[in-house]
Amino acid sequence: MQKTNIGLIAAACCWVAMAWGQNPRPEHLNHLRTGARSDLAPFFHGVASGDPLMDKVIIWTRITTDSVDARVKWRIASDTGMVNVLDSGMVMTDASRDFTVKVDVPNLQPNTFYYYEFEAYNKYSLRGRTKTLPVGDVDSLRLAVVSCSNYAAGFFNAYDALTNRNDIDAVLHLGDYIYEYGDGQFGADRSLQPTTEILTLSDYRTRHSYYKLDEDLIRLHQQYPFITVWDDHETANDAWFGGAQNHDASSEGDWFDRKSFGIRAYNEWQPIRRPSAQDTQQIYRKFRFGDLIELYMLDTRLQAREEQNGIDNNPARQLLGNQQLQWLVTGMDTSTARWRLLGQQVMMAPIKIPSLSFPFTPAPFLEDQWDGYPAERNRLYDSIQQNNIPNMVVLTGDIHSAWANDLPLSGYNPSTGAGSIGVEFVVNSVTSANFPFPVPQSIIQNFNNHIKFAELTDHGYMIVDVNKDRIQCDWYTLSTISSQTYTDNHTASWYTNNGERFLRIAAGEAPANPNHFTIPAPLDPRVRTIVGLQENANGMQTVLLGVYPNPFQQQITLHYNLETNCEVAFSLQDVTGKTVFNKIIGQQNAGVQRETFDTPQLPAGSYFLILKMGDKTHQRLLIKQ
Repeated sequence: MQKTNIGLIAAACCWVAMAWGQNPRPEHLNHLRTGARSDLAPFFHGVASGDPLMDKVIIWTRITTDSVDARVKWRIASDTGMVNVLDSGMVMTDASRDFTVKVDVPNLQPNTFYYYEFEAYNKYSLRGRTKTLPVGDVDSLRLAVVSCSNYAAGFFNAYDALTNRNDIDAVLHLGDYIYEYGDGQFGADRSLQPTTEILTLSDYRTRHSYYKLDEDLIRLHQQYPFITVWDDHETANDAWFGGAQNHDASSEGDWFDRKSFGIRAYNEWQPIRRPSAQDTQQIYRKFRFGDLIELYMLDTRLQAREEQNGIDNNPARQLLGNQQLQWLVTGMDTSTARWRLLGQQVMMAPIKIPSLSFPFTPAPFLEDQWDGYPAERNRLYDSIQQNNIPNMVVLTGDIHSAWANDLPLSGYNPSTGAGSIGVEFVVNSVTSANFPFPVPQSIIQNFNNHIKFAELTDHGYMIVDVNKDRIQCDWYTLSTISSQTYTDNHTASWYTNNGERFLRIAAGEAPANPNHFTIPAPLDPRVRTIVGLQENANGMQTVLLGVYPNPFQQQITLHYNLETNCEVAFSLQDVTGKTVFNKIIGQQNAGVQRETFDTPQLPAGSYFLILKMGDKTHQRLLIKQ
């Protein structure tokens, strides 16, 4: 999300942006450093599922081990007790994929809940719950929508609230799942690892690892399949194909290297299915929910976006790019589903505010949004008109606020909705900082009569309730993200009817359809089966979460967890057992820590890293290139 200095609201954005980076950490939150739950060993990051189809789903975990590689078993069953096992298998993982495990489980039944788990070293992971997509005649569905989850800005109470609801089919995450900034640079309520801005592959891996140690995120992934897409902060702020606002090539290296590192770590750490075997950086893809919904997850960031350049109506400028745009329009035109949902990053509806220069005429607000690419937006709208594509609903994140918009064409009538091409629902941020004060909706609507609802100060999520007659969005906000004691409040509800292209206000939040399938009870996040090796009070006091990179050249990064304060030191030994490098880190506090060291000139070959944490020792084989 880019900030500008156009007008009063934009000036407020700039003020907020400065405040985000400069606020000191509140004293009452200084202790909030994530630690690894010892009872989850060796699957400290929990489990996840994603990209469900009618007959398959991705299941995911990550194993923490001192070994060079790991053999991980998986199984999927129809019952919570894992008695009726329907399929199972074994996969190998190693440092080349950061010890993540991803299985695309085939031969499943549509519209069915399944339960899955992983096993290694005679220990079991948390047990996950997932669900396949329906086929044929579908009467209703409910999707949760979230975006902009900045760990440093506060607690993920929105994730906790969604876990407790237990009334949705899947979670859509519309981007900014992680943020790239260093500790205290963009929110200062919780500390981060790495403490510096992330630039390298090991940095991005560590940041994903740190996020997935969060208890609320672990629990939500355990209960529901996710369908995700990246925005800019999975790489760097205001990213485009060839660069980013928050990337300085002179000091931070080549952008395409950094982009590839962010994408690689994202694909390793998310339960996502690559849509193209040839294009490793493609993320746009679609999902079919029977005859009710076709969902298109778009990439307005890294695939084809040209650099932000003001409000530029050059017809050659691209946001989606020709290939993705043609894929989208063709898909919507040929789809037989009732609703066409677009999951994407930046606001599609225009926003105008008074300019600061005479004659103070309204001007577009943010060049980072579709407003900065009006020719591309016109191409999309023209295709929808020419092909008479009905029932387009856009789901958007990025802007850290909630909006309900008609998508106006020339001649739009706000009283009747005539002249709208579709509707847009924009979700609040999970935690990322928003406006410091409320802006009256009347001020916004004075220059933007297609905007029906705007809420700029709260954090939360959306529930999108879909049936054959209408699609309704309910917004929910959390009373606080600074404490894990909060209230979950319904804020607003808007809907559009089948065959219409404009919004209507709803009388209240949509109730779950009683004719919809019964959602089974959520899994207990504390229950795991332990066989063979037994837990003991001191058995998991220290954890070596990762060693990056491996193979290495001159620099080694250690990512580890301490449950108590202790002395830390490490050394490198060659294959003869001779110590060739030794480093005393010293006393470290409990929690997740990260240290980076430059090693001396060593011959290429194999070395053993010996990490001592208190009275515990971890050993890892490293390869020197």
